[in-house]
Amino acid sequence: MPVEVVRAEQLACSYREGYVLEDVSFTVNAGDYVGIVGPNGSGKSTLVQALLGLVPISSGSARLFGSLCNGFSQWGRVGYLPQSLHLLNPVFPATVAEIVGLGLLSLKRFPRRLTRHDREKVDTTLGDLGIYDIKAKLIGELSGGQQQRALLARALVNDPELLILDEPTAALDPETRERFYRMIGDINRSRGVTVLLVTHDTGVIGQHASKMLYLDKRMLFFGSFDDFCHSPEMSSLFGEHSQHLMCHRH
Repeated sequence: MPVEVVRAEQLACSYREGYVLEDVSFTVNAGDYVGIVGPNGSGKSTLVQALLGLVPISSGSARLFGSLCNGFSQWGRVGYLPQSLHLLNPVFPATVAEIVGLGLLSLKRFPRRLTRHDREKVDTTLGDLGIYDIKAKLIGELSGGQQQRALLARALVNDPELLILDEPTAALDPETRERFYRMIGDINRSRGVTVLLVTHDTGVIGQHASKMLYLDKRMLFFGSFDDFCHSPEMSSLFGEHSQHLMCHRH
């Protein structure tokens, strides 16, 4: 019996200019790796922010682990990597280890201090992502790929059951981007972490994710890439050539 991690039912979000998302319904089970794709302005980031309770839901509902997302209280079960590289202050005086440690401090009550066990957990997470050797470097001294790994380590340090990534590869070169996708796929398979990954890499995500959610203010498709590949509706929307390039099943 599949374990439900995410459920959206007729979810809608609106701003002053009108609806950004309308009538979005889907269910994500434990162990799924969902690529959320769609054109610019399609509501991809709004969707994951609504799931996390960071933007208000106008109508419908969303649940994580069975709890309504408004006032969501189970942050310890979720790792979140926002569109943060372009927001990161390059002169912020914090080391990689300190940045990753924030992922543990955020869940503690006052006084917030890292224990020896916490510091060991930070070291283990850095080692798992291959960046232990840069733990003492300032975050602003790192390359884009190293910064992204450090922020991913912060999201993973609590051993989350659900990992939500919003355009994590936008600032990465193609080679680093491919390594990052492989790393997320390995985390999904080896740790059983459920993944929601927002991406503009429509032609690449089919190599890595198990399911696709295609948005354009409404949900146009949700399902496996095999289902996407054999869908007449998707053929008429994208054309067979583009459809097969996206699914990577041929």
